[in-house]
Amino acid sequence: MKKLFFFLLISMILSCSDSRQDTPAPGGTDKDPDPTTVTPPGKGEPGVVGTAGIQAWDQLSAAEKAKIKGWNTIFMHQSVGTDLEDGAAANGFRFEYFDLNEKPDKGLSGNVFSASNGMPLEKIAEFKTNALAHKGILKIAIFKFGYADIRDEDWETVRTAYKQMVDDLRTQIPGLRFVHITPPLVYIATKDEGNEAKMKMGQWMKATFAEKDVVFDLQAVESNDGACKLGNVWRICDEYRSTASCPSKSQGVDAPEGQGHLCEAAATKVSKAFLMSIYNTGR
Repeated sequence: MKKLFFFLLISMILSCSDSRQDTPAPGGTDKDPDPTTVTPPGKGEPGVVGTAGIQAWDQLSAAEKAKIKGWNTIFMHQSVGTDLEDGAAANGFRFEYFDLNEKPDKGLSGNVFSASNGMPLEKIAEFKTNALAHKGILKIAIFKFGYADIRDEDWETVRTAYKQMVDDLRTQIPGLRFVHITPPLVYIATKDEGNEAKMKMGQWMKATFAEKDVVFDLQAVESNDGACKLGNVWRICDEYRSTASCPSKSQGVDAPEGQGHLCEAAATKVSKAFLMSIYNTGR
């Protein structure tokens, strides 16, 4: 009788153990947030996030930071955008891959434009197509121009096309939120390599969108609020640019002039203001 009781007891223990193994851990994972613990986006706080956004992000609690992992966000970019993704990952906020078929349902999602740098109108069309493909689940949209996309001769045409895309997406995806990013600057030492046009585009973005959306002022951050410049034209500061002593994680070392990738340490720092921009969108 005692042996029978002993075997029954062992059987019950193993059964309970198997049951616990089948129960998922609470809270989900970074890739697949548990829908029971996701905090939906709040009202948001529109405005410009610049250099102060770095410290503001550091001051947030871990629980507040983690909220952005549950907001379905798409981020499309090239080059400097990859630096921002690398920096965000170094801070514990990785962007998962998405495309027309792969749903951006894992919180933060990113992809590189198939349109080349210097083809801003094609990038705008591609972004709109990707956003509309996921209109049922998309919460936050982030488009980033490359520094080769904004030129003196046609920046106004690009500006008009960008505004039309934003207006169209607002209409077709009610409630969609945006983070706008001022175009990245390049390093200039002897002549302007298009930074003046990029500054005009950035100023227009802030004047046009800051009352309704969040604008991440990348230009202000990477120029130390205009402290780094050639004449009156802002440029990326030496401390942020990709060099042999501090290369970009994904882009390598920049040419002596005319490029503006972020070195790995700088990307980790700058991306905090980028993450703060996303947080403000749904705080």
